Amino acid sequence: MAKKVVATLQAQGKEFAKVIRTVRSEKTGAYTFTEDIVPNDRVQEYLSKR
Repeated sequence: MAKKVVATLQAQGKEFAKVIRTVRSEKTGAYTFTEDIVPNDRVQEYLSKR
């Protein structure tokens, strides 16, 4: 049963990308990283917005 679940997640996981962005804190000026899972066709849209 567990092998079926892993196989289906691997097949569907190729439609998404993990996007890591740096964001500067206005309060301290330090950089932090935000990680999000985004569909492949919306990666450029996600990166272009601030």
